Amino acid sequence: MTSNFIEKAGRKALIIGGAAIVATVATIVLKATGAGDITVFIASAAALATLASLVGEATDQMGTRLGPGATGVVQSALGNLPELFISIFALRAGLVVVVQTALIGSILANSLLVLGIAFAVGGLRHGRQRFGTETTRMTAMLLVLSVASLAIPTLATAPGAPDFGHARDLSIVTAIVLLLVFVGSIPMAVKGDIGPSRPEGKQESGWPLVASLIVLAAAGVGAAFVSDWFVEALRPAMASLRLSEEFVGLVIVAIAGNAVENVVGITAAARNEPDLAVSLILNSSLQVALLLVPALVIISIFLGGPVLTLVAPPLFITSLGLSAVLCALIVGDGESNYVEGLALVGLYIIIAGSVWFGPPLSP
Repeated sequence: MTSNFIEKAGRKALIIGGAAIVATVATIVLKATGAGDITVFIASAAALATLASLVGEATDQMGTRLGPGATGVVQSALGNLPELFISIFALRAGLVVVVQTALIGSILANSLLVLGIAFAVGGLRHGRQRFGTETTRMTAMLLVLSVASLAIPTLATAPGAPDFGHARDLSIVTAIVLLLVFVGSIPMAVKGDIGPSRPEGKQESGWPLVASLIVLAAAGVGAAFVSDWFVEALRPAMASLRLSEEFVGLVIVAIAGNAVENVVGITAAARNEPDLAVSLILNSSLQVALLLVPALVIISIFLGGPVLTLVAPPLFITSLGLSAVLCALIVGDGESNYVEGLALVGLYIIIAGSVWFGPPLSP
């Protein structure tokens, strides 16, 4: 059975799995030998990235058995496992600002940085690229909903506002609404209206369904342990580097938690598959906005530490609003070029720079 599994898994899966094992073992050895916090942080981040890549490969292979629509639902539930575990352990450690900014950063990183790089790479290699407009309508809804889910609780609970002092209660209500929207989107997703479609010629798979489930379970368990080590090394490592809590969450944790979508989406654009690239990248933002954010708000209630709310600083709300406007202007016509990609990346760099000079994270 083992030899049959190895034969069907393919070279790519073996390389990813081997890299995940090596990075995880390296993290364990470094922790056991008392290595520096920055070293452990880098090793655990590499382990998380490879485990996330393994989850992505398994869900991709599962899609050949379930179809692209159902695979989108599976990716929503499993594709963000590393980011979910990082957020849970960070909340237990009291790093509420890191978690909140990481969630916002995930949406910004995908909608601006990753999409911009994909447009730039695809445009430079293939010229003007065209994609379906259905995904762009989903993007507009996602970004508006992301802004509203933060703007309304922030404004309604400000001093003198009707819900002042009830940030937790309003955040829970908003979280429930977002989860209901996500549940309501599942039937459309199963029919294939949401989520990436597989290009022709890539329908075959060497993975049996049982093998995909085993890999997903193993990678999920590994991600849970590595996320704990990642968060444990996060505060002292970032304090040593004198980075602000907002910058750590908005940039570093957000990008690390979305490593799979970053690489796969940009690679698809480089292969001149813009529909697949746009769908993969923006579907990740959809998962964060409608599933991960509200789920963590509710989970934080039962962790015994600070509760995650949807009340955010005006800078982050404004950043989401500006990204929504720019993204809608660029993708609304169903075409992209490298200049539009540079514009998206440029806005992301400006937003990242706005939190660079914040007070450094204390050890």
